[in-house]
Amino acid sequence: MSTDDSFAAAYREHYWAVSRFVARRLDAGEAHEVEEVVADVFSIAWRRRAELPAAPLPWLYAVARNCLANTVRGLGRRRRLLHRLGHHETANGRQTVDSPDAERPGSWVHEALARLSPADQEALRLTSWEELGIEELAVALECSSGAAAMRLHRARRRLRAEIDRMQMHVRAGRAGDDRD
Repeated sequence: MSTDDSFAAAYREHYWAVSRFVARRLDAGEAHEVEEVVADVFSIAWRRRAELPAAPLPWLYAVARNCLANTVRGLGRRRRLLHRLGHHETANGRQTVDSPDAERPGSWVHEALARLSPADQEALRLTSWEELGIEELAVALECSSGAAAMRLHRARRRLRAEIDRMQMHVRAGRAGDDRD
């Protein structure tokens, strides 16, 4: 199979997986950016089509992570500018949930995840949302399998600790309500 054919097959097979990968990492207000980032990913994949591995999805995720980093930096600069100009609602589009007993059950998990470092968040998202195994995670994170396994282990431990902290905070708040 030629490199052009390999690229075409990777594009057909993985376009939607890469689109979902990107969409899950951008805020809802930035949905218009998804197509831009995905276009960048496949543009890079086209230029580097001779390097496409036999199983290209983890490699495409690595490219997408780098494209997303560039986009997020640009969006951050835009938010800071809007904030300075006084458009606070636009600049602060993300909404968080206060506690595990909030209206939307499960949304507090997203807040616990958001409290982790970007590296921990990415390791957890790649294995949970993108369903990558350790070997694929290593390709996407551009590290060894051992390093990927250790990063995932530590990220899971930190997430558990953050969830426990949030639950203790809620329990302490309820105990204070009982005394009133």
